[in-house]
Amino acid sequence: MDFFLGVQLHFTINRQKEITTYKLIKYHNFSPSQIQRLKRNQCVSTYTLNRLCNILTCDIKDIAQYREDEL
Repeated sequence: MDFFLGVQLHFTINRQKEITTYKLIKYHNFSPSQIQRLKRNQCVSTYTLNRLCNILTCDIKDIAQYREDEL
């Protein structure tokens, strides 16, 4: 099971809510490595996704999309 993070959508939401990556790091205690993993569509924990949804006041479907593993 794989999750594809819609990073472009994520940053569109950030702009609309005026939440920058700097603010995520400085005020919401995200680590720079978490931000890099999000930007590169790498593995992130469900805890991180949950925090991001709470900060952005959005649903998981707004920032992530399920994609089946390719065999």
